[in-house]
Amino acid sequence: MEQETIATIRRKKPKAGEPVWELATLFPHQGTWTVEDFLSLDTGRLIEYVDGFLEFPPIPTMAHQDILLFLYELLKAYVVMNGLGKVYVAPIPVRLGSRQYREPDVFFVSTQRVAEAEGKYPSGADLVMEVVSGNRSDRVRDLVHKRRDYAHAGIPEYWIVDPDEATITVLRLEDDEYTEHGRFGAGQQATSHLLPGFAVSVDEVLSLIHISEPTRPY
Repeated sequence: MEQETIATIRRKKPKAGEPVWELATLFPHQGTWTVEDFLSLDTGRLIEYVDGFLEFPPIPTMAHQDILLFLYELLKAYVVMNGLGKVYVAPIPVRLGSRQYREPDVFFVSTQRVAEAEGKYPSGADLVMEVVSGNRSDRVRDLVHKRRDYAHAGIPEYWIVDPDEATITVLRLEDDEYTEHGRFGAGQQATSHLLPGFAVSVDEVLSLIHISEPTRPY
């Protein structure tokens, strides 16, 4: 018996638990999404847009959110105290190019960049932070794809917080590519190249994993 096609399945009476195929056809196919299509979505979850394709980062865990908010509060306190600009947390899209929007976990935009922003969303950022999950596809996205994308967008500094490796890697932009400012582990303070005096205790970040999820790894 030949395998049923999607078209054949659609013609059958729907059964509980199966996808709503007709609803899916109301949206563009992967690769054909426009910026306008993407920005009109109202799903309440993280979605990123890359050259006509939608990407769906994993739903955050408690540990992920605890780390994210800890970093946000530290960075915001520094930025506000020094009158440098604004700090945001996901979900909010950041325009990296004409056909690319990413949603960094935490990001800082300077006063000048805020003033130059057009529309509802910032164009680029001055510093971005990502908290990496244990999901393999998410690790590749943060460690490879976003590293490339943020560098191409000219973002001066990228922080990668990796609970699985128990490290915080701080990258600084040099000649359109990132180079390591430092890879910091237990007992160390992760420091910023862009923001003098701004530092984060790796131990404090790692302690949040055990507080949020005491019975299983991140």
